[in-house]
Amino acid sequence: MEKQSGDIALLAANREKVIVKTSVIGIVANLLLVGFKAFVGLVSNSIAVILDAVNNLSDALSSVVTIIGAKLGAKQPDKKHPLGYGRIEYLSSMIVAALVLYAGITSLVESVKKIIHPEAADYSTVSLIIIGVAVIVKLVLGLYVKKQGKKVSSGALEASGSDALFDAILSSSVLASAVVYLIWGVSLEAYVGVVIAGFIIKAGIEMMIETLNDIIGKREDAETTKGLKEIICAEENVLGAYDVTLFNYGPNKNYGSVHIELPDTMSVDEADRITRRIQTDVYNKTGIILTGIGIYSFNTSDNEAAQMRNTIQRTVMSHDWVLQMHGFYADTEKKTLRFDTVLSFDIDKKEALTTLYNEVARLYPDYDILIVPDVDAAD
Repeated sequence: MEKQSGDIALLAANREKVIVKTSVIGIVANLLLVGFKAFVGLVSNSIAVILDAVNNLSDALSSVVTIIGAKLGAKQPDKKHPLGYGRIEYLSSMIVAALVLYAGITSLVESVKKIIHPEAADYSTVSLIIIGVAVIVKLVLGLYVKKQGKKVSSGALEASGSDALFDAILSSSVLASAVVYLIWGVSLEAYVGVVIAGFIIKAGIEMMIETLNDIIGKREDAETTKGLKEIICAEENVLGAYDVTLFNYGPNKNYGSVHIELPDTMSVDEADRITRRIQTDVYNKTGIILTGIGIYSFNTSDNEAAQMRNTIQRTVMSHDWVLQMHGFYADTEKKTLRFDTVLSFDIDKKEALTTLYNEVARLYPDYDILIVPDVDAAD
């Protein structure tokens, strides 16, 4: 585990460097664009160009917030926060989303004002060249920032990259409206401003929803869970992996727990060696730290128990609201049996358990029965 801690610390340090470097590049590029676009907008009296400059300013502020979030999120764990400060990055992503949303709403208000009280724009060749260059810069910047965000699993960077790509599209619409005005004398300035505002607001809302889902906690990606189970079940003598639960404490800081099914003839020493190998294997292949591995005992030497398992499984799985049954164990001498079920969210848990208890009790009235309901969190 000591090696794991060192690897995690190294990954965190490299990740922070990438985020800061990428964000600084974004800040410099956006501030240059703000200056050029603000100048063009004021000289040409173009509300669309001015709003485009405001949008770039919000991007620069977003990058500043991203840097602050990365710095705070990389703080080492302490007594108050033993799992670190990684979730601070989700708060920084929320602030970025709020800034984008504010910029969008402000842009919408100003554009509507210009529709009500229109003013003619006056573009020059230099203005058009500057806007064209801004489109190219934003396109390149967006692709770069988004790629770096995916590389280090930074939601804030990915959001900034997506926003920059949106900006490239919107700046293109500003350029197109300027060309239309110069050729046909039709002013689409304010209407383009409304479109820009709409895209900005939409992006802000989507970013906010995504970050809220990360903060609240969402179902883990099915591929991640499937891959995790395949790694665990590849271990010899592991008969099944169930109840996978993952806890996220910031990007690249994932902890988890799982239940595995082992033969009832296995010693505690053997089980201990297997769980330790699983922990190491899972971390090396996925970066997930399994903080807990529970064990289900599987009847292998009792034919009567095996028959009971098959009978009960057929009965339990006949209900479409039962997604899975596992962890079955029956003691035919003490007359006890237990198993877990994964229940659908579509059924009332209390009602489902009452039904299952009654059905199993009718099959085996002499047994003490324990049915544990599991949440369909990742399966």
